[in-house]
Amino acid sequence: MNPGIDLQASVIHVLTDLGVPEDLAPVLWVPLPLLLMLAAATVGVLVAVWLERKVSAAAQQRVGPEYIGPLGILAPVADGLKLIFKEDVIPAKADPLLFTLGPAIVVIPVFLSYLVVPFGQKMVITDLGIGIFFWIALASVVPIGLLMAGYASNNKYALLGGLRAAAQSISYEIPLALAVLAIVMMSNSLSTIDIVQQQSGYGILGWNLWRQPVGLVIFWVAALAECERLPFDLPEAEEELVAGYQTEYTGMKFGLFYLGSYVNLILSSLLFAVLYLGGWESPVSVSWLVGLVGVPENTPWVEVITASLGVVMTLFKAYLLLFLAILLRWTVPRVRIDQLLDLGWKFLLPVSLVNLLATAALKLAFPVAFGG
Repeated sequence: MNPGIDLQASVIHVLTDLGVPEDLAPVLWVPLPLLLMLAAATVGVLVAVWLERKVSAAAQQRVGPEYIGPLGILAPVADGLKLIFKEDVIPAKADPLLFTLGPAIVVIPVFLSYLVVPFGQKMVITDLGIGIFFWIALASVVPIGLLMAGYASNNKYALLGGLRAAAQSISYEIPLALAVLAIVMMSNSLSTIDIVQQQSGYGILGWNLWRQPVGLVIFWVAALAECERLPFDLPEAEEELVAGYQTEYTGMKFGLFYLGSYVNLILSSLLFAVLYLGGWESPVSVSWLVGLVGVPENTPWVEVITASLGVVMTLFKAYLLLFLAILLRWTVPRVRIDQLLDLGWKFLLPVSLVNLLATAALKLAFPVAFGG
């Protein structure tokens, strides 16, 4: 995709072509990126919950939800309504303030992280120059909420779950940050927009998938651990800790944990697509296809269609990764807590350090290929 596309100007031009007054068209553009983020997060969670059930059922040779809407697509909506209307209970010996703040501290940083996710060309809430640093800083806040929820519940299982969550997050945030730092080094920028544009121009051959295969694996493993997905769901292991830090929660407080888990998984999938799979870039260069058809590339309608295709590509890549995460849940066993910590500190950390040093050396030796 041509990095020079100005989607804002193109959409405003199209709106004026459709008869919208010139003064009103820029005002209509302002909420579009925000609405896109909220719609993507909300619909994304609903689809993720439905996909979790259908893929889980297929892996176990079951049918899954069928009767709550066509193919059970309204089952996630029914779940949400149930949680909204359930009684909100605070245990008698719990700390009310911390018990209430815990779920909020878990969910809010995850939603704020969507501010720097580029769904398409110019389709980002804010193109921060320190976007990647902003995301990593927000991710480090989430374990505080989990530990707070486990401590405030005054329940031994909840406390163990909170301690496990904090230990797991600390163990895997460092390899995750080092893997992302290698991408930042190649892109010479902390901006998510710049990272995607650095991968443009050569179709699938330009993606960081080929230049950072080790970092790709480190990022995916660490992201699964950060999202507490199997085989790394130790903080809420039902067979051991009832439900971990969620044990004493009911109603919408429990719903916030439920929501935050899936929103975080979708966020990790989107960032994986942005960092390693070219973001909104198509496997085949869109500029080449437009030239093949013979339509001028700078036509406002072509730019809007191209940008819309970019949003579809970003979401498609993210949901492929979401499908993989769900499939892993039913194909790999849960690890023990000592194995989880050993993997993070004794394997992923040194490998991520070596990968970062190797990236720096390759950037000096081959500056064209590695963004020098």
